[in-house]
Amino acid sequence: MDYTNYGLQTLLSHYAEENEKYLGAAAVPIFETSTFVFESYEEIDDAFSRKNKRYIYTRGMNPTVEILEKKLAALEKGERAKCFASGMAAISSAILSVIKAGDHVICVKNIYGPTYNFLSKYLTKFNIETTFVNGENFEEIKQAIRENTSLIYLESPNSLIFMLQDIKKIASFAKERGIKTIIDNSWASPVFQNPLEMGIDIVVHSASKYIGGHSDVVAGCIIGNKDIISRIEENEYPLLGGILAPFEAWLLIRGLRTLEIRMEKHMRNALAISEFLAKHPKISKIYYPGHPSHPQYELARKQMKGFSGLLSFEIDCDIEGVKRFINNLKIIKLGVSWGGYESLAFPPVISYSKEIPAERFKDFGIKPGLVRLSVGLENVEDLIDDLERALSKV
Repeated sequence: MDYTNYGLQTLLSHYAEENEKYLGAAAVPIFETSTFVFESYEEIDDAFSRKNKRYIYTRGMNPTVEILEKKLAALEKGERAKCFASGMAAISSAILSVIKAGDHVICVKNIYGPTYNFLSKYLTKFNIETTFVNGENFEEIKQAIRENTSLIYLESPNSLIFMLQDIKKIASFAKERGIKTIIDNSWASPVFQNPLEMGIDIVVHSASKYIGGHSDVVAGCIIGNKDIISRIEENEYPLLGGILAPFEAWLLIRGLRTLEIRMEKHMRNALAISEFLAKHPKISKIYYPGHPSHPQYELARKQMKGFSGLLSFEIDCDIEGVKRFINNLKIIKLGVSWGGYESLAFPPVISYSKEIPAERFKDFGIKPGLVRLSVGLENVEDLIDDLERALSKV
């Protein structure tokens, strides 16, 4: 049955699932096998020649993983998807698929820490240089272009301070010059933003976040057109080995069934909390594209269909004050990840001061009082009470 013309929740529930193939099972089976067997020499020979659509080895393709990939491609409005063992495996593979030794990359500031390290440190051994720019300033991106620029890497919104880039404008500019574009779309999720429709070449996700949604799986995915994903499938996917296992794929399929419902709840809770924080006397600033105080609020409304549950705010205090705030939270837990059912707080100064050189840390505009809050699915009144109580101790 073709579900492509049905609504999002119907697609998430049923797309790419052929129940009749699996003895009528309502839930997708977990094909927990490393290898697949054949009846004859000719049969496996045809499989290697791709004359039939048989599975050979899970490192190449697995039925459970394939169902997940079909769902994610349809969800993100792409032609194909490939899933990986982590978000960073997906990000690294996507970047390596479009660059070569001696190339130049343009990347927005305030990106995910490991992505920054991959671009600024690891790739230098291949004589690949990255220029980090203010993503909301289109002129700065234009001025950074070189003859050997092969990639513009985006996060919209970016990490921690959640500033946006004009996706459609940048994608059009890059296409005119034959430059590939990659965007990390984990914050908005495919429910609220679809960059491929705005001209981006490759979308990456940390599927550990909203796509999984239950803080019980680590995974990543890449979505694009057939040609792009086929090249990754032939090269980075099998050769780097960061493949997704069948059980983790099954967990993500389970998470997708409630993705739209969860994202709506995350957004409602985050909007209410952003209103509370914006009026609190001890909060000097909030960073949330869904709040009217955000300087790019209108661009956010134009590019996105909604807003996720991840935001940041600055407490008007020093590090000791942040410690008291964190240590007095009860419902909201202290943790480094986000996008799960539970609310998590994290002061970025802890990790960023250790992962990023001091001069870059200052350039990112991260202050000691900054706290990142992943708003979960709890009753929002309880979360606001928790924040109020903890702020009273600052």
